[in-house]
Amino acid sequence: MLFQYNEHMKERTICICSIFFIILIVSGCKRETKVEGKPEKVLPNIVIFLADDMTWRDCEPYGNPDVVTPHIQKLAQEGISFDNMFTSTAMCAPTRQQLMTGLFPVRSGAFPNHSQVYDGVRSFAHYFVELGYRVALIGKQHYGPDSSFPMEYLGGRQHDDGKNGPDIHLEKVLPVINDERPFFLIVAQNQPHGPWNRGNPEKYRPEALEIPEYMVDVPETRKSLTKYYAEITYMDSLLGKTLKLIDQVGKTNNTISIFTSEQGYYYPFGKWTCYDLGLKTAFIAKWPGKIEPNTRNKAISQYVDVVPTLLEAVGVNPEDIDTGISDANGYRGFDGKSFLPALLGHTQEHRKWTYGVQTTRGIFYGPESYPVRSVRSERYRYIQNLSYDTVFTNMITDKHTIYQNWLAQTKGQEQEWVKKYQNRPYGELYDLEKDPFEKKNLAMNPEMMTIKKEMEQELQRWMRQQGDKGLETELEALERQHLDKKEHPALKKSSQ
Repeated sequence: MLFQYNEHMKERTICICSIFFIILIVSGCKRETKVEGKPEKVLPNIVIFLADDMTWRDCEPYGNPDVVTPHIQKLAQEGISFDNMFTSTAMCAPTRQQLMTGLFPVRSGAFPNHSQVYDGVRSFAHYFVELGYRVALIGKQHYGPDSSFPMEYLGGRQHDDGKNGPDIHLEKVLPVINDERPFFLIVAQNQPHGPWNRGNPEKYRPEALEIPEYMVDVPETRKSLTKYYAEITYMDSLLGKTLKLIDQVGKTNNTISIFTSEQGYYYPFGKWTCYDLGLKTAFIAKWPGKIEPNTRNKAISQYVDVVPTLLEAVGVNPEDIDTGISDANGYRGFDGKSFLPALLGHTQEHRKWTYGVQTTRGIFYGPESYPVRSVRSERYRYIQNLSYDTVFTNMITDKHTIYQNWLAQTKGQEQEWVKKYQNRPYGELYDLEKDPFEKKNLAMNPEMMTIKKEMEQELQRWMRQQGDKGLETELEALERQHLDKKEHPALKKSSQ
């Protein structure tokens, strides 16, 4: 009996061991499949740090010899700097909303300042929330309506008077960047937007500054630059704090970190214009393991390309996106297109053309109507001033004294260039290779007629696609200014 019992137990033991062995094999196979198969994708975090009214050149990576920006410089050394990035409107609300929607201003509805997009327009917040991101913004908003920008708002000032503490409290981003979900964070602080009362201007000596050729070297220019540069240095410190917070929570290596300078400063020929000083913008991106450090790229790109690029970077085909609104041809996709190959350093090319639209109707101290439209290639810029017989005015010409100082203390060709700020011809054409600061108008040069005609036709094509009727569209601008004091009380005091 004992022998029979042992034989029986032996058979059971063999059976159990066989079953257990099979289970181990199956389990092992499952683990192996999981390893060898496509693992669940880890989505990168994204942070965009926005300057406010900063001409692209005024930081160390873009060649300003005076302004101190160690954190921007460090980001450039760790990432890629784009040399031909453009906004299409040199004003805050239109610029920010094109960056967030991937749509040009007239099509989206946000083309005058203090404006908002049409109802139904979708933004980056929709797309990234749907992907599982926690999406938030801290600081200056200048977007609307809320249904088009469904993100967390972490507080901050819409206009910074420099009093009663900082304009943003960066510690408020900690719950967002500590979340288990991937985050998309926009830091929209107010500097160096006027009134230039942050930072320490005593760190800059007026007499030691190198005055660029697109400004007039008078004492008031030098004195005001010390305040403007101090604002940029202060802003640079906020960028450093933002990136440090992300590093402290251990997420730097899986974060796409972007710095961009928004539109140009409010000195003459910058903000409120379609010149490069208004529309060109610094754009620096870092993505460890993906972007080669300390590189530059000359690909021509625009703010409307940023959202499509970031979507492709996280594995979404931007061509599949419905933006919530169609263009004049019935197309509902982005105006922008992804420049991910350029971001990753695989190419130095992207666009052939960039476009500009300026609506002065509704700006402080502005004329009743002074619409400007432009198109730019790598070498040339063509501009149409649709109300060229009107005198161009704004805060610089009517409230501050610097422009009058420029007029009074110049003569000859330099004074004629200064006068052009207020009195311009219908057409302007510039060879940016020979004349990077757009001082010599070639629009009436017979040798330039072929280039001028091509660019004029391209500008008209773009305006038709956008539903832009020029002067007629300009007269409708005030209907789009819905960011009123009910929604944003600080705008009543805003100096933009």
